[in-house]
Amino acid sequence: MQGKNEVNELSPHQSVIQNKIFTIRNVQVMLDRDLAELYGVEIKVLNQSVKRNIARFPDHYCFQLSEDEWVALRSQFVTLNDAQINQRGQHRKYLPYVFTEQGVTMLSAVLRSETAIRTSIRIVDTFVSMRRFMSQNALVFERMNAIELRQYATDTKVDAILNAIEAKDTPPAQGVFYEGQIFDAYTFVSDLIRSSSKRIVLIDNYVDDTTLTLLSKNQHADITIYTQSISKQLALDIAKYNSQYKPITVKELKTVHDRFLMLDDQSCYLIGASLKDLGKKLFGFSKLDKVAFNLAAILPNMIVEQEAQACRS
Repeated sequence: MQGKNEVNELSPHQSVIQNKIFTIRNVQVMLDRDLAELYGVEIKVLNQSVKRNIARFPDHYCFQLSEDEWVALRSQFVTLNDAQINQRGQHRKYLPYVFTEQGVTMLSAVLRSETAIRTSIRIVDTFVSMRRFMSQNALVFERMNAIELRQYATDTKVDAILNAIEAKDTPPAQGVFYEGQIFDAYTFVSDLIRSSSKRIVLIDNYVDDTTLTLLSKNQHADITIYTQSISKQLALDIAKYNSQYKPITVKELKTVHDRFLMLDDQSCYLIGASLKDLGKKLFGFSKLDKVAFNLAAILPNMIVEQEAQACRS
């Protein structure tokens, strides 16, 4: 009993040893510097003892770290201050050696001291305790890894969605702008207009220079406006606009009540307010799936039918 108590008093606390055990090349190992500290010898003495008895230390007992392994291991010492790091030998002139559980046992025989024997017993007990804990909780760790992987996938998707929203790459499909949200509504429609690369079609019975200012945000797409009537003022505004920017085509279409904004014949927004009145009163908007292409296709026929009716009347 007295011998056991002496071991407990002389040996370092188990948690201290656990903090000095690392997993490298899928095995648990300890650094030569940490072992030298625990055994109470200089690291030079420890390594010289190993070299003099190198036949007792095959690769699965002791091996030297590669440069990449040493760099990766040093990154785990972030909790240490500079003084501690230098004291513990981070800036070494040579790559350190590490010892497995079998190597630690062999060290006690090579160093030939009572302290080395007692320390080795405590270290080996810690190795065994950690291995037992890992074995008993293997299923728990597997589940934790699975949860972490699922959480990572979820976080990745959420980040992508938030980034898209922040970058305004994904406009909302529907919503409401309240009275007074003039700038927000104006920004929303401006972003829709900018997103078009080929063709913009606006159906709006109340068009003025404010509408043209919005459409000027896009100078790449071909723009066509369908409106109930083309007043002299609107014709003048269009002429002035076309003299400075990429020309806009304006056509009369008297058989449509609602307001539509179609982009590249792919997406279509039903907008409750004329573009010139955005944010002045409460209005809603919604994206109509699979409507833009059909509506774009029938617009020319609607114009033809309108002209035919005008001739008949």
